[in-house]
Amino acid sequence: MESDGIDLRSIVLSNSSFGPNEIDHIVTAISEEQMSLSLLRDSVQELETTEERTPATSVRLGVCYYLLGIHNQAERTLRNADGGALALFFLAKTLFAKEQYTDAQDQFNAAKGAGYDADLCALGVAEAERCGGDSDKALTILDELFGPVEQTAEYLYQRGATVAAIGGNPEEVVRLYERAVDADGLHIGALFGLALEHDRRGNDFEALDLYGRASGCYPTSIGVLLNLGILYEDQEMYDRAQGCYQRVLEANPAHPRARLFLKDAVASGDMLYDEEAQKRQDRLSQVLNVPVTDFELSVRSRNCLEKMGIRTLGDLTRVPEQTLLQSKNFGETSLVEIREMLQSKGLELGQFASDKAETEVTYDYGDLSPDEQALLDRPISDLNLSVRARKCMVRLGLNTLGELIRKTGDDMLECKNFGVTSLNEVREKLTQIGLKLRGD
Repeated sequence: MESDGIDLRSIVLSNSSFGPNEIDHIVTAISEEQMSLSLLRDSVQELETTEERTPATSVRLGVCYYLLGIHNQAERTLRNADGGALALFFLAKTLFAKEQYTDAQDQFNAAKGAGYDADLCALGVAEAERCGGDSDKALTILDELFGPVEQTAEYLYQRGATVAAIGGNPEEVVRLYERAVDADGLHIGALFGLALEHDRRGNDFEALDLYGRASGCYPTSIGVLLNLGILYEDQEMYDRAQGCYQRVLEANPAHPRARLFLKDAVASGDMLYDEEAQKRQDRLSQVLNVPVTDFELSVRSRNCLEKMGIRTLGDLTRVPEQTLLQSKNFGETSLVEIREMLQSKGLELGQFASDKAETEVTYDYGDLSPDEQALLDRPISDLNLSVRARKCMVRLGLNTLGELIRKTGDDMLECKNFGVTSLNEVREKLTQIGLKLRGD
């Protein structure tokens, strides 16, 4: 441990060679031992006070800023460095981290021209193309690479992320991420990507483990810390969630989502919950979210419920008997059938009718065109929502766009850990495809 610490400090402060191998040594040290991170910070502070900072010194300092996630200072320092291949490459990575994808591509190409590893520069350009919105071009760049690079963690990760971005086979995406993690257990991108795939499938414990491993890698990803914080909130580990958001704010004090999430986590941590009451409510919510299609109903009953937009048992508990009987072709026989179905789950028709907002209406989807119906039947996953927003959809039992647009903004805000930021995200995504929440 002591020798590792001396080596790291020497790498940062000495005038010896400084290149990819030395940087890998720093990354490994701070990823494997928390004390090394403190040592790196102390060494950077000492380097900052150097009276005569040479261009070579600026390269060391700029790279260390990047590894610590201090991107604005990293950019300024690397732009004033020696203009060599290493400085250009890490300037590109810094610009990428700041989501300046076009500028990042320019610097990756400049680094390649200056002699930096051509394959790594190509992978950097591919990632910038993908994140900039051109996944097809990113895939073309990856297809043109061959040889040993194809077995590296970085290549496998980039290919997995690109296949995911173009809507490829999810199982292929997972396999590529798993191969990347096998090749390098400290590859933050691969750990993050694999965690995200488990997160999307509702495998919270697997996702929590992978996000946790990724959070210990450097340079730390803001996305990793935000998603890990959200999962901690779901587990009611509010102190740990606050720690994740505070780590983001240490490097980027003005980060808007981290500031909002931290405020929410602090507020949630101060709240007292009736655990048994919450469990009862959760069990009831699960039953209310059961689709009516899970039951063997007559064709007439199924058709009537579908036309009225009734999809779940919860919908039926909010509809009075008289409303059903007023529907065309719905008679006493169907009513008896519906009653028996609800009784099998300990529910009654219309028992929560008083919970409905006065302005809520029953939807008749019978007059929709095939295209309109197809749009409403699309899964909510097509919106590519953030983790926090997706988890709210799961808690509310919402699976399709048609189910989502029957909710009001207030309905959404009642969901645990769902705030105004997530609500605005949902509204924006719906607006892009010509839909909106009820009441908007």
